[in-house]
Amino acid sequence: MQKPGGHYTESSDLQLLYSRAISPFWNLQTGVRQSFNPDPDRRFAVVGFQGLAPLMMETDTALFVSDEGDVSASTEFEYEMLLTQRLILQPRLELSASFQDVPEYDIDRGFNSSEIGLRLRYDLMRELSPYVGVSYERNYDDDESTTALVMGLRAWY
Repeated sequence: MQKPGGHYTESSDLQLLYSRAISPFWNLQTGVRQSFNPDPDRRFAVVGFQGLAPLMMETDTALFVSDEGDVSASTEFEYEMLLTQRLILQPRLELSASFQDVPEYDIDRGFNSSEIGLRLRYDLMRELSPYVGVSYERNYDDDESTTALVMGLRAWY
């Protein structure tokens, strides 16, 4: 989407997930994901696990099946370093892969992208936290990389 001033949004995703505890440190998640792209939008069914791996590393792994039957997966690792009781520095790593070629979206089978980043979050309440950060993303399908400033709001209930 082209924005005034020449800036544009390359893509964005919205996930709505239901999470259920299956052990003291792990949740099973299921739901839907909507991808908004310059190309046609895509919808996915999602199933995944979220939890706390050894060394207190937050792990979020998901399997996606698109409305066209394409299967992909992603995994994300985060570590929280408390600077104060409310200010948290969070290094993160994300990997994405596809289980088959999807030519209409220029996606090849195998690892598609990796992202490494650092976020600084402030907990207004444990359930509501704005954050700012920086990320470096490498896309293996078209051999491009980008560095971006990220801002967002983490919310849960």
